[in-house]
Amino acid sequence: MDTHVVAAGLPALGWALHGGLLLRRLATARRDPLTGLHTRAGWTARAERLVAKHPGALVLLVDLDDFKAINDTHGHAAGDAVLAATADRLATWCGRHGIAARLGGDEFAAIVTNLGAANLFDLWALLDTPVTHNGNVVLVSASVGCSSPADLPIRTLTDALSAADSAMYAAKGHGRRNTR
Repeated sequence: MDTHVVAAGLPALGWALHGGLLLRRLATARRDPLTGLHTRAGWTARAERLVAKHPGALVLLVDLDDFKAINDTHGHAAGDAVLAATADRLATWCGRHGIAARLGGDEFAAIVTNLGAANLFDLWALLDTPVTHNGNVVLVSASVGCSSPADLPIRTLTDALSAADSAMYAAKGHGRRNTR
């Protein structure tokens, strides 16, 4: 083989490998390491596309109730188990009709495009299921706020998240384990 061809191809091969590694790191950075869900940045880009394509989609914010008490009572490993279980339950509920994210701490977000396939009562029941960690049963509950961009004067993800946030805090104001 001609050494000139090999010499010219080596830098291209190096750049291709480097580019592949960077893409893998970027994809990893858009996933929460504990839950495997999208992070805020990774979720937002996808959710904005879904809102544009499906204005009747439902945007949800989920906040675990009394999460600090779980960590204080059962330890941080149990808290991590609760976060992972919540993430799995939310992703399962979204199924093929949406995407879920962990925004940070004990706050999650989701968007679903087919409300017929995603029942809010089913989500509430999933989120209200205890988690077993090291033989201990950890009681879990969450407050959920939801909003549809179609019901808003300005149909953006930002406005839908703001409305869902207001609804979530209204639900918390009516006691824990609520959906609005």
